[in-house]
Amino acid sequence: MRKSINLLGILAGLGFGALSFLAIYSLGVLAYRDSAMPVLALVSVSDADPETETTAAALAAEEEPEIAKANTIDPAEGNDDGTSAAETVVLAKAETDPEPVAETDPETEAEPDTETDEVDGPYADLDDDAVIEIEPVPYPEDVTYHDAPEPTADEIAEITAKVAAIEAKLPALDYEAARHDPIHYPPLIETASSAECLACHKEIATHEPRKTSLAGVEAQQSLAWYQTLDTYSGPQADFHWRHLESDYAKEVMKLECNFCHKGNDLREESPDMMPTRAAFSALVTPEFTLRKMVNPSETCLMCHGSYPAEIMDMEGDWHELKVDLEYAEAPNGCLSCHAETYRTERHNVNYLNAAAIEEIARNGTSDSCYGCHGGRAWYRTSYPYARHPWPDMDDSEIPQWAVDRPTESKPEHQLSSAP
Repeated sequence: MRKSINLLGILAGLGFGALSFLAIYSLGVLAYRDSAMPVLALVSVSDADPETETTAAALAAEEEPEIAKANTIDPAEGNDDGTSAAETVVLAKAETDPEPVAETDPETEAEPDTETDEVDGPYADLDDDAVIEIEPVPYPEDVTYHDAPEPTADEIAEITAKVAAIEAKLPALDYEAARHDPIHYPPLIETASSAECLACHKEIATHEPRKTSLAGVEAQQSLAWYQTLDTYSGPQADFHWRHLESDYAKEVMKLECNFCHKGNDLREESPDMMPTRAAFSALVTPEFTLRKMVNPSETCLMCHGSYPAEIMDMEGDWHELKVDLEYAEAPNGCLSCHAETYRTERHNVNYLNAAAIEEIARNGTSDSCYGCHGGRAWYRTSYPYARHPWPDMDDSEIPQWAVDRPTESKPEHQLSSAP
């Protein structure tokens, strides 16, 4: 008796499964009818059900007569011309496909659209030998730009003495003693010169990238991303060298090692556990972030943030926006607004050569500005630069984005005195 019940249950289950399959399959037929997918895929799974196959052929006849004709061929009999049913399906499918686009003859290839080709720039319509006279861009009144000052003779002598003292004690230092030297954390790190750092870390200035990558690609046969920029020339170079010693870095910047390496407590690596002050007394904006040897949001972000289009009530990327602002005689679209009108008090800090930056901007393209203001963006946010008041600035209403912005640079970045 129990075996009979089990057998009946199995048969009932099989019957229910078959009905479910037919229901799902019917829904699939209707779905395929209204979709853009070829009916061929539907027919290929219906060989065991003549009724469903007829329905599929009827559906195909409504949309693609040639495909329907192929689908109704008996696979066993084939076609009158000797081809099999499968071959006919393929041929019918090919007849319904669009004609392939012929390859363009290189000699008759149309010229690229200069309005949409972002790499062409403001010189796209000029001959290679065209002589261009850039329209003079005036400097704003009552604003003076200063390069970062060079060290004085007294400062050089002091740095030389500090380096000599470090080199004198090196032979007696083991790794742990050197690692915990006071120069590695505040307050000494705040005034340490690059020369003092390089007394021990000489490899930073001489290190070179691999000649061949781990994948076997030779450096001289490939381009790093920074080699594609107008501001870089020469072979691939080390990260630190590019920021400290490259021609362009020396021209527009004056970075010291402690610009990025602010120092940290090597025992705790926390700004709230410094050996020189009470615990948990760090500033609201501490010198460094927990367990970070470098705080990117206070260093890297300054030059590698995103383009702040929303602040300027602009929509889109700069390479799209500049098309309507630049032409051959005025190739720097940034100066359309920032030459005399908005945010003209800028770059006067001890890690930038403001005068050199302004000269480059007025005699080149906007790439020199965009490079540090979105063109080399490693972050999705932009740096909240200090909003220095500029001449004729309307301060009657502060924009929402500037409500919490400081009005001067951080003390450690301010120029001590103007030349």
